[in-house]
Amino acid sequence: MLLRGAMPNSYTFPFLLKSCAKAGLTHEGKQIHSHVLKLGLESDAFVHTSLISIGQMNEAKQLFEDIPVRDAVSWNAMIAGYSECGQFEEAIETFRGMQKVNVMPNESTMVTVLSACAQSGSVELGKWMHRWIEDHGVGSNTRLVNALIDMYSKCGDVEIARGLFDGMSQKDVVSWNVMIGGYSHMNCYKEALVLFREMLKSNVEPNDVTFLNVLPSCACLCALDLGKWIHTYINRNFKSSTNTALYTSLIDMYAKCGNVEAAEQVFNGMKCKSLSSWNAMISGLAVHGEVEKALGFFSRMVNEGLEPDDITFVGVLSACNHAGSLELARSYFSSMIQDYRISPKLQHYGCVIDLMGKNGLFDEAEALIESMNVKPDGAIWGSLLEACRAHGKVELGETFARHLFELEPDNPGAYVLLSNIYAKAGRWDDVARIRTKLNDKGMKKVPGSTSVEVDSVVHEFLVGDKTHPQSKDIYMMLDEIDRLLEMAGFVPDTTEVLYDMDEEWKECALSHHSEKLAIAYGLISTKPRTTIRIAKNLRVCRNCHSATKLISKIFNREIIARDRNRFHHFRDGNCSCKDCW
Repeated sequence: MLLRGAMPNSYTFPFLLKSCAKAGLTHEGKQIHSHVLKLGLESDAFVHTSLISIGQMNEAKQLFEDIPVRDAVSWNAMIAGYSECGQFEEAIETFRGMQKVNVMPNESTMVTVLSACAQSGSVELGKWMHRWIEDHGVGSNTRLVNALIDMYSKCGDVEIARGLFDGMSQKDVVSWNVMIGGYSHMNCYKEALVLFREMLKSNVEPNDVTFLNVLPSCACLCALDLGKWIHTYINRNFKSSTNTALYTSLIDMYAKCGNVEAAEQVFNGMKCKSLSSWNAMISGLAVHGEVEKALGFFSRMVNEGLEPDDITFVGVLSACNHAGSLELARSYFSSMIQDYRISPKLQHYGCVIDLMGKNGLFDEAEALIESMNVKPDGAIWGSLLEACRAHGKVELGETFARHLFELEPDNPGAYVLLSNIYAKAGRWDDVARIRTKLNDKGMKKVPGSTSVEVDSVVHEFLVGDKTHPQSKDIYMMLDEIDRLLEMAGFVPDTTEVLYDMDEEWKECALSHHSEKLAIAYGLISTKPRTTIRIAKNLRVCRNCHSATKLISKIFNREIIARDRNRFHHFRDGNCSCKDCW
C-alpha cells in the first residue's frame, strides 16, 4: 500500500494494530505507532484505543490517560490488555475506575472482568457482577452465563456453577466446556465424565477444548476405554495431528492410564512436537519405571535442538528416583544447574532428597535442605518421614514431623505419617496419642479410594466399601482371594494397621482395603487373562502390594496399578517397581 503511494488513514490503522496485537508483533506495532504519530492521527479515538492493545502495559496506560474522552471501548481495551498480560488485579482495578466515572460496561467488559475474577480468585467481585447482570436483565445472555460458570468454578464454588448451567435454556459448546472444565479444575473427575456423556447425548458437537477438559479426567480415573474412544473421535473428526496441545493431552492420558506404548505411538505420529510433548513422554515413561527409555527420550530431545526446561528435569529426576539411582540423579541435577542454568525448584530437590532418604542418607538429605534456595515444603518432609518409617528411625522421624506440623498444622496426613512410624515400632500408646490429637482437632485421615474401569464405566471403592450393587459378589471374591493367598503361603503384614488389635482383626482390615475391592470387582467383571487397571489416590500399602503380586500369578492376570507415587505393573508374581516405591 505504501509502495503504491496510498496513504493510510484512521480506518487503516485500527485493523493493522489489532492484527499486530493478535499475532504478538509488538515491534511491528511500535513501527506502525510511529506512522500514526507522523500522520497526526494519535488523537483519533479508534486509533488511540487500538494503540493500547499493542503496547507494553506501562505505555498503554500512558496512551489511555492521554485520551480526552474515554468510552467503553477504550476502557475495555485497557482491561483486556491487563488480562492478556496476566495482570488480573490491575484489570479489576481498571474496571473499578470505569465504574467510578459512570461508564456503562458492555458484554465484552463483563466477560473480560469475570475472566479476571476467575483467574485471580476474586469471587466477591464476581458475585457483585452476577447481581449486576441479573439486575440489568441480561441473565439469559449465554456468553455472560458461560463466563459466570467459569468464574464460580475456578473460584471453587462448583455447585453455584452447576445451578447456572442447569438453568440455561440454551447451552452452546462453550457452556458444556466451561462446566466440564470446572469439574476437572475442582478434581471432580467422575462428574466431568458423566457430564461429557450427557453432552454427547444432547447432540452438541464437542471441540478440541472439550477434549482438553475431558482427557485429564480420563487420566486421573484411569478411564482408558473412554480415552481410546476420544482418540478415535479426534482422528476421525480433526483429521490432523498438528494440534499439539490435544495430542500432548492424549500422550498424558495414555501414560496415566497405564498404556505407555500407546502414548509412544501418539508421540511418534505427531507432525509437530512441542517441548510439552517431549516432557509428557519423558514423565510418562518415568512414572512407569521405564528409566532407560525416559533418559533416551531426553537425549533425543536435546539432540534435536530443543532446550529442556524445569519441567523436563522433573521428569528426568523422577526417572532416576524410580530407578533408585542416587548417582544418576546427582549427575542430572548438577547438569540442570551448570549446563542449562536452571535454578532448582522444590520438585527437583524433592526427587533427590527422597532418594537420599530411601538410601538412609539422612545427614546428606539434611545438608541439601540447608543449602536449598527455597524453603522445603510438606512433600519433602513427608518423604523423609516415610524414609524414617522404612529405616526404623523413630527419633529422627519425630524431628522431621515437627517441621511438617509447622508447615501444615491442619494436614491429617502429617499425623498419619508419624503414626506409621510409631506403629511399625510397636509404640501403640503413641499411635493412640496421635489418633486422639486428630480427633481433638476435628481432622480426618484422607480416605483411601481406588477406581477401576469396566466397560467404559468407572467404579470407585473406599476401604470396607459395601455400597456397590455387586457388593455381595465382590466380597465372595475377596474371600476366595484370601483363601488362595493363604494356600500360596501369603502372610499379611499387619504392621501397617494403625490400631492395637488382635492379629485376626488386623488381617480382616487389610483384606478390605480399597485396592483389594477394586481388584476383586475387576476379576468378577472382566474376561479371564484380560488386564485389570486400577488407580489409587494414596500410596499403595506394602501388604496390598505383596498380595497383588501373588494375585497376578494365581489368576494369571496383569494388574496395572497407579498410586500417588508411580505405576506398578504386576505380572506373574512380580512388580515392575522391584518393591521400591
